[in-house]
Amino acid sequence: MQNKQQTQYQGIAGKTVVVTGAAAGIGFCLSKAFAEQGAKVFMIDLNQAALTEATAQLKDYTVQGYAASVTDDDAVRSAFEVCQNSFGLVDVLFNNAGISLNKPSLEISMNEWRRCVDINLSSLFLCSQEAAKQMQQRGSGVIINTASIWGLSTSAERTAYCTTKAGVVSMTKCLAAEWGKLGIRVLAIGPGYTRTALVEKLQQENTLDVADLERRTPLGRLAEPEEIAELALFLASDAAKFMTGQTYLIDGGWEANGFQ
Repeated sequence: MQNKQQTQYQGIAGKTVVVTGAAAGIGFCLSKAFAEQGAKVFMIDLNQAALTEATAQLKDYTVQGYAASVTDDDAVRSAFEVCQNSFGLVDVLFNNAGISLNKPSLEISMNEWRRCVDINLSSLFLCSQEAAKQMQQRGSGVIINTASIWGLSTSAERTAYCTTKAGVVSMTKCLAAEWGKLGIRVLAIGPGYTRTALVEKLQQENTLDVADLERRTPLGRLAEPEEIAELALFLASDAAKFMTGQTYLIDGGWEANGFQ
């Protein structure tokens, strides 16, 4: 099928790409973008119904869905085994799965805390470890983690979220330093507020003031999921082959404006 991307990124066509949290939002946009570049995309998501719908939308490309929890050790190992059997060794992993937890710290239960740590941080290590085991066999690979603008700053009532996303930033650096000798690059993307179906739903429910977020963003708008995907494509491509260990914000100037 003819590529729909305006830019063709070298080094992506034919590669095996794993995306977690792939059925909706930024994860689906990432999966679509890599598929349009000619990659073989293995889409992991906990929601089987959403995953079935997502893969149906990408039926003209080489994609495969796999329903699994990224916090389940055995399920993750099985997912990467299936991916290798279907598409070959993993070339690119995009750790996208994550949750938000905005709540007064005195009210956070230990179950909520553990769930946030498990999904936002531990799952990234688990998936990265499985991917790296395959990547080292060919001496190359790219792992991209979803951090956040809040991984580089702090806020009241975001203790769990900020802590886990800061952990993603630190883990990205640690793994980049350790796995560089294996030919594996490890990077992170720190999105600002992005216009997804979830954000639009929260806006309709009046639980998120999008107009206020836009006023506080120097560029005056939210990010589009396609813009996050565009950065991911660049970082995974040969154009970025000397880039590793860094977190790249894509926030419309939010951080530069002091997180006002």
